[in-house]
Amino acid sequence: MMNFKNKYILIVTTILISFSCTTKQKSEKAEALKKKPNVLFIAIDDLRTELGCYGAPQVKSPNIDQLAQNALVFNRAYCNVPVCGASRASLLTSILPTKTRFIDYRAKAEEDVPNAKTLPGVFKEAGYTTISNGKIFHYNKDVQDASWSQKPWMPTGGHAVSYDPATKEVLMKSGNGRVYEAPEVADSVYPDYKIAQKTISDLRGFKESGEPFFMACGFFRPHMPFYAPKKYWDLYNRDSIEIAENRYLPENAPSALRGSGEFKSYSFGEYTPNTDEFHKMMRHGYYACVSYVDQLVGEVITELENLGLAENTIVVIWGDHGWHLGEHEFWGKHNTLHNALQVPLIVKVPGKATGKHTEALIESVDIYPTLCDLANVPTPDYIMGESFKSILDDPEQSFRENAYARFKVADAIVTEDFTYSLYENGEEMLYNRKLDPEENKNVAADASYKKVIEQMRNALKIKQQQAVSYK
Repeated sequence: MMNFKNKYILIVTTILISFSCTTKQKSEKAEALKKKPNVLFIAIDDLRTELGCYGAPQVKSPNIDQLAQNALVFNRAYCNVPVCGASRASLLTSILPTKTRFIDYRAKAEEDVPNAKTLPGVFKEAGYTTISNGKIFHYNKDVQDASWSQKPWMPTGGHAVSYDPATKEVLMKSGNGRVYEAPEVADSVYPDYKIAQKTISDLRGFKESGEPFFMACGFFRPHMPFYAPKKYWDLYNRDSIEIAENRYLPENAPSALRGSGEFKSYSFGEYTPNTDEFHKMMRHGYYACVSYVDQLVGEVITELENLGLAENTIVVIWGDHGWHLGEHEFWGKHNTLHNALQVPLIVKVPGKATGKHTEALIESVDIYPTLCDLANVPTPDYIMGESFKSILDDPEQSFRENAYARFKVADAIVTEDFTYSLYENGEEMLYNRKLDPEENKNVAADASYKKVIEQMRNALKIKQQQAVSYK
């Protein structure tokens, strides 16, 4: 029979062993987390593939171009909804839009798919610290508690902060002033600078703590209004800016084809729409804002590198949808033409393919499972995207046969050669982008494309069935 002394020794020994095992397990877990790759996800509002690394020589984007030289550039990436709120909610849940889900900029994941886990949410569950600075979800309180380790941070004043008194001399019914301003001010006066600085501050904190992180940094520009410090406007000679040559509706355009009316909510100052001068001013403003954001992206990436975090951080630069720059006399997104659907996507993964481009077709919903795959984070079984991790190893691979998008009354399919749209009223658009890259002639009614139309309709049905499969 065990005496009291021996029983006491046994109890103490058991407690010490248990404590040692628990401490060891915690230590091993901490070490495992430190080895996990970090994620820096940079979302840029209304940025189309108007960057030097995408072959747009007019645009000065040296910092993003430099990152592209050490990353993989996706030439054929497409949003699933060409409007900011819905596009972001779709990507961050990896769920496709339908007639009743992810409709417009007011879309909220917590309302449209209340049981879905978000991309930052699954990283949070996996032990990451997740941070949202600036515009990530359109409404930063959307799925807030489940997604982020801290309350999402947004600079005061919104995206339309103005520093030129003349901007508000004429106010529209919307409350908006002029669509452009170029004051001689420091970078720091506009909200995007504050977003960059908050992100830099958080990166420094992660360097000190050693925590694995999912950092989301969302910039407003080049979203209208085109407000940027004068030095970025001065990078461009307006007289030499080339404008769209196809300032007319596509031949045989459906009656349902529309452009965005968002730009009309601003005053145009001394400019008259549809004139060469107006087109040059609008492009000038867009380019200036791209260059301003490029500078801020560069500052964030430089700090990531200076802190020694880049060697273990996946960096993604993504535009939430495409944008028309006067083509077909459209300004903005809000339709299913190629310019509204194609998005910039640049992915830098330490040790993966660098300085290359891929023609693989990618949908925005594919970003969610890819980042999880790269970080070995489990994904919900209902998500609709597919991991393109293999493309990062071999950029020559094909991936999807087509990409799907929807906006209000139109569903669209993009393939290697064609873009196709079917409107709810039965009208169709088909463009042969090999022969007609500017989409100037709708050939849906051309008998020689009958087989292509049938293939597109069938492909669209499959995607629609997939989209409605989530309940």
